[in-house]
Amino acid sequence: MRVLHVMECTIGGTRRHITEVARGQNALGLDVHLAVSAERQPDFRDDLAALRDEGVGVLELPMVRPVRPFLDAAHGRALKRHLRDLRPDVVHAHSSKGGVLGRWASLSTGIGRRVYSPHTFAFLHEASFGPAKRFVFRGIERWLGRRTDRLIAVSSSEAETIRAARVVDPERIRLVPNGIDPAAYEGVAPADRAELRTPGDAPAAALIGLVYEAKGQDLALEALRRPGCEELHLWIAGEGSRRADFEALAGRLGVADRAHFLGWRKDVPALLAACDFLVLPSRWEGMPYVVMEAMASRRPVVAARVDGVRDLVRDGETGFSCPVGDAGALASACARAIALDRDERAAIGERGRALVAERFSVDAMVRGLVDVYRELV
Repeated sequence: MRVLHVMECTIGGTRRHITEVARGQNALGLDVHLAVSAERQPDFRDDLAALRDEGVGVLELPMVRPVRPFLDAAHGRALKRHLRDLRPDVVHAHSSKGGVLGRWASLSTGIGRRVYSPHTFAFLHEASFGPAKRFVFRGIERWLGRRTDRLIAVSSSEAETIRAARVVDPERIRLVPNGIDPAAYEGVAPADRAELRTPGDAPAAALIGLVYEAKGQDLALEALRRPGCEELHLWIAGEGSRRADFEALAGRLGVADRAHFLGWRKDVPALLAACDFLVLPSRWEGMPYVVMEAMASRRPVVAARVDGVRDLVRDGETGFSCPVGDAGALASACARAIALDRDERAAIGERGRALVAERFSVDAMVRGLVDVYRELV
């Protein structure tokens, strides 16, 4: 079976997803090809080089996140040419831009059964797009949804959101949860707290991801000055369009000495091993990898109840959850995590690791997608 994956958003969790899916499907004997962009994170080309060495076909297209009609049309034509040369059995499109271009190229050429993983819908992103854009995006998803053979939800809660959005026939929705390898987080040496400008006895939370409104770093900064969080240090790992704005916000809130902007880090397992808990104040998600990583590292998770979190964070058992977009509630949940003693924290960490190991593996994710393809081919 020949599969072509199309993705522009090769950054953060979606970068990890496409890399692990391609590698896993290739290992199972599928003829796997990628048509992807490396514009957002140029070091993604290192991943692509490794995948080429393993036998995965790679076409790099400089797709960009914003709508650029002439550029997008050119990339759509390039995808059509690639489809005619490759003639894949399945075209698996990912995220908004790749989702549109990949499915449009398949429809235009009549080549390949169409599978789509939205990894959250853009028309739900109220903090990023105005009503007019979201109306257009919903219309595009609805039109393409009627022409999509299978739509993949990466968590049970995302499947609920997709059904409620009514952009695709519910009978075409399939659940294939994201997964990780917990063994990669065993025995990791913790990062140096001195290098992170954090006293050894101070509570510390890691906030890992793109620095922009979707991930809610502004909410976490606001929480730092709320009751119960006065001593909490926040390790903000990542880069993004709002870093300068959020650094300025930390100064205005008077928490700059406890808000540590670390930039991109390649030692995320070490950060997780060093922190007391993970905080995820996101405004939307599909199935956040970093929550599974924290649980595999035996760390409690404090998170807003976005898609994916509702599958993973069981309040008081694997962490503490709070309403989306509520800095006060986030602070209260963080205060609960700070108040845990060592044994309580360890028990929560063990329950989280057990949940991830039992239900969210890379192998199950890879094989689940292949099962969806086999329905169609």
